[in-house]
Amino acid sequence: MMKKIAILGSTGSIGTQTLDIIRLNDDMQVTVLTAYENINLIFKQILEFCPKFVCIFDIIKAEELKERIKSAYTEGKICYMPEITSGLEGLEAAASFDDSDIVVTAVVGMIGIRPTIAAINAGKDIALANKETLVCAGHIIMKLAKEKGVNIYPVDSEHSAIFQCLQGRADNQIRKILLTASGGPFLHTPKEELKNVTLESALKHPNWAMGAKVTIDSSTMVNKGLEVCEARWLFDISPKDIEVVIQPQSIVHSAVEFEDGSVIAQMGVPDMKLPISYALTYPERRFVSEDYLDLFKLSKLDFIKPDLDKFKGLKLAFLSITEGGSLPTVFNAANEVAVSLFIQKKIRYLDIVNIIEDSLNRHKKIDNPDVDTIEGIQQEIIEGVNIIK
Repeated sequence: MMKKIAILGSTGSIGTQTLDIIRLNDDMQVTVLTAYENINLIFKQILEFCPKFVCIFDIIKAEELKERIKSAYTEGKICYMPEITSGLEGLEAAASFDDSDIVVTAVVGMIGIRPTIAAINAGKDIALANKETLVCAGHIIMKLAKEKGVNIYPVDSEHSAIFQCLQGRADNQIRKILLTASGGPFLHTPKEELKNVTLESALKHPNWAMGAKVTIDSSTMVNKGLEVCEARWLFDISPKDIEVVIQPQSIVHSAVEFEDGSVIAQMGVPDMKLPISYALTYPERRFVSEDYLDLFKLSKLDFIKPDLDKFKGLKLAFLSITEGGSLPTVFNAANEVAVSLFIQKKIRYLDIVNIIEDSLNRHKKIDNPDVDTIEGIQQEIIEGVNIIK
């Protein structure tokens, strides 16, 4: 049976690797592609995969793509014209498009919340790669998915690992989730030297090939903080029962400790294609690459306790999700703005976490925020950061 797949964010790291997986499986079909503004790459993807529906978030770029598609159709390079839309409304339409079975949410940032809700309301299963959706709106998303009978398959390597560790365990009496982290490029950098970190050095992750924003987040360990928030909702577990463990080799992708003391871990080479494939083919396991884990080549596996003074962003994440309400939204929104400013070289590296902390300190918590409130908080944070920077 053909599995029809919608990819939100097809030109990013997760999106392009998802297409790599689809190329390996002749029972998968791309029906929807979306991008923010990269029409050069998505044009090539359209020619190859012939989706029925396309969204380019930037309206001007969307019009440019329409003209290119028309020319390609006239020249016989594609057999039919896909519907092309733009903006948030177009992204929601892409997420809920009738002719798809599963939606890969690979867009970056809080923009992923409404399309994910639209997909769930349309009864689509979700391959979740947009962690901000659960960080900010986990209390909404998980409840809605349960009501609609929709499956949410994690694509983050750590959450996929936990999901895999839980398979086949009838009672799943979890004592603790052991969420692993690579430690990023500055694991062994003295705290006092972080003030001199450049954008270029922060973008050099030792193990993973990821987009710029996620790579910066990994360097500050804010990314792991976001994953703590995500795990809290995905696995319905208290933050106090989530422990972050630095595993520098990125071979152990996470583990679960059960009530009887057993610890079950998932291991593999650091390759995002594995969790993407598992999300798309669950409960099957299919060929991904010939780069298999060779235990004999591993000299050791290290496990290190994170320094929460050095990586204060992780500490702030635990405080945010423990307090709950609107605080995780503030944490995430402040980080999004701060990382964007750092990438533009408008602030220094340590300013990222300082901006997060300042934003949390200035915010009055709101319990159970709805989507409008979440988006309003994001706008307030953007304006507040612009004032303090």
